[in-house]
Formats: sequence, C-alpha cells, structure tokens
Amino acid sequence: MKVSRIVIGTHNYKKREEIRDILSGIPVTLLDLEDFENPPDVIEDGFTFEENAIKKALELARFCKMYVMADDSGLEVDALDKRPGVFSSRYCGEDAGYEEKCLRLLAELEGVPFEKRTARFRCAIALAEPDKLQFVVEASCEGLIDTEARGKKGFGYDPVFYVPEYKRTIAELGSEVKNRISHRALALGLFRKSLIEIIK
Repeated sequence: MKVSRIVIGTHNYKKREEIRDILSGIPVTLLDLEDFENPPDVIEDGFTFEENAIKKALELARFCKMYVMADDSGLEVDALDKRPGVFSSRYCGEDAGYEEKCLRLLAELEGVPFEKRTARFRCAIALAEPDKLQFVVEASCEGLIDTEARGKKGFGYDPVFYVPEYKRTIAELGSEVKNRISHRALALGLFRKSLIEIIK
C-alpha cells in the first residue's frame, strides 16, 4: 500500500496543528479523524507510551482502511516514581482539565527542592497500515517541574515544565521554540525521517 494519505489519529486540534507544521513539505495528504464517521475510542491500556501508540495506530488504521499515525505522550516526574506517566491525560480523572492536573502536580511536589524536581516529557509515534505496523519512534525532552504555573502559550503540562536551557517554562517559550525542543517535536522529526525513507 503506497503512503499517499495518512490520518492523524487524534481529536486534539492543537496536536494536529503541531503535526501539520512539522510534517509540512512532505508529499503526503494529512487527514483528520473527523473526516471519518464514528471512529472508535481506542482504550489506552498499555504499560508504555510505545504500546499505546502502536495499539491506537493499528486499531484506527483498520477502521479507516488506510495509514494512520498515532501518538502517546506524557510526563514522567522522578520524585513521583515516574508518575503520572501513561496516565498523564487521566491524572485527576478523565474529566479534569489541565489547570487542575497542574495544580495537583504542584501540590504533590510541595516541599521537594527545585533541583530534585527533574522530569521529562516523552512521546512515541507509530505509523500503521490496516494489517501491520510500519514503524514507531520515541523521543523525550528533559526539564524540571516549576514551583508554579507560568506562561499562556502552551497547553497540557507546559505551564509547569521548566526548561533550564531557556530559564522558562514551555508555556512561556511559544510555538517557535517548542516546535524545536519538545518531546513531540523531536519525535516528529524522527517520524519525518522514517516516513521519507518509506515513500522514496
């Protein structure tokens, strides 16, 4: 099956914007899940980001009957034994917003010295066709959890994720820098290279 169209396997429009921006220039048409009627909600029950990304890509590829790229990403905090990890989007419950999630994270880390608040964003992205996995890539972005939320330019945990190199949170840096250094940007860079290899 020739890779000419790929479905972006997420309902998160901010993720889709980031993906389209980083993959621009590749001769592949990117479609949205909203282009398909009643796509399934894939249960993310894997133990790793890679397992969840692969499961989503394969299940959605079977449903869409074409190539699908899907990711799983999240935040690992060393002082919390790598929590929230694969439960990052469900931290505080399915219906909690990210402002609530960030506040809970800050509360759990209260009293932890700044230098011990090491953390990383991790992202795995898989590309699958209906009957098989093509490839999966993974990348991470290292930083610390700040003592308070700062910045309005990001989403998710960006307001509390401090990048020492820039002395700012990701939400203070804006999309131009974020699209170079973030876990998803780095993983998408690897994804782009792997995709170019298979469409040559």
